[in-house]
Amino acid sequence: MAPTVVSLFSGGGGLDLGFKNSGFEIIWAIDIDKDAVSTYKENLGEHIVLEDITKIHEKDIPKADIVIGGPPCQSFSLVGKRRIDDERGQLVWQYLRIINELRPKCFLFENVVGLKSAKTADGNLVIDELILAFKEIGYEVKWDVLNAADYGVPQRRKRIFLVGTREGIDFEFPLPTHNEEGIDGKLKWISVEEALGDLSSPTQTGIVNYISAPTNAYQIKMRENNRAEFVTEHIIPNLSELDKIIIEHIPVGGNYMDVPDSVPSKRIKKFKETGGRTTCYGRLRPDKPSYTINTHFNRPNVGCNIHYKEKRLITVREALRLQSFPDDYIIKSSTKRGKHTIVGNAVPPILAEALAKKVLESINAYSMAPK
Repeated sequence: MAPTVVSLFSGGGGLDLGFKNSGFEIIWAIDIDKDAVSTYKENLGEHIVLEDITKIHEKDIPKADIVIGGPPCQSFSLVGKRRIDDERGQLVWQYLRIINELRPKCFLFENVVGLKSAKTADGNLVIDELILAFKEIGYEVKWDVLNAADYGVPQRRKRIFLVGTREGIDFEFPLPTHNEEGIDGKLKWISVEEALGDLSSPTQTGIVNYISAPTNAYQIKMRENNRAEFVTEHIIPNLSELDKIIIEHIPVGGNYMDVPDSVPSKRIKKFKETGGRTTCYGRLRPDKPSYTINTHFNRPNVGCNIHYKEKRLITVREALRLQSFPDDYIIKSSTKRGKHTIVGNAVPPILAEALAKKVLESINAYSMAPK
């Protein structure tokens, strides 16, 4: 029998997809975003609830072997006392409340790297408070910062993961399978061109045929369950006339610093004066993984979102590819904003799968050990 999973703050299901692909059965999920829930149902099943987690009674959630998910990071800035019956509106304590009721063998908690340095109102590190709170309800916690590129995702995306286990279950984080140079017995990081090279130019409809057979293992993996010879969500992104001019000046691997002062952009002028992020108005390099895909990849000034070959931004389908979502993954959203949010907030499924396999090893070893 497959081990069971309850998923909290599920979004479009990136984390869940990795667990499903590793042999887990997702029996219950929840999210407050309508578009994310519609997308989840389309790709993973009807077991997700559209609701505010603060309104869910913990006894209405089915018991499961594993609980996965991560509350939105903004909740951490307000974390105070460790008592789980305090400040119940704070989403981090909602997670803790549910863990305390379900008593799973293991939980996996994902969040932004900023959690490492976030502090409570009392001046304590949030991560220390969290680990102590979980320990008080019977869980030993290990945490690490993982880079998705080190596990076969064509994206340099760092996130923090906390894994809590009940007594007797020993968990170890997965070892990287890839590195930048492909040395020390590891594979080389998967590049943007390896990830996107079989996709044609986008169209107004967003439906395009592949331009070639798969040319590498990553493309094979993305296409293996897609019975069609085409992809969706590959629509030409909108750009202002000024942004079109700006993109003309940015070379592969370049950014806002490459735009001449003669281009009338107040934003770029300010970036140059005050210092913008390296990725602002960045153009992707074909030979490297992308930088983090965020929820604003439809804007050139928020991240490195300019296509490496064409004078445009990446499409939703290309962002999905860089996030390691397969080509048969369908987004159900009434707005463009909804689509970008679903994709940018997701845990890359291939990274989730690597973590899920180690969780499965841990609980299987526990089940087989003499009691």
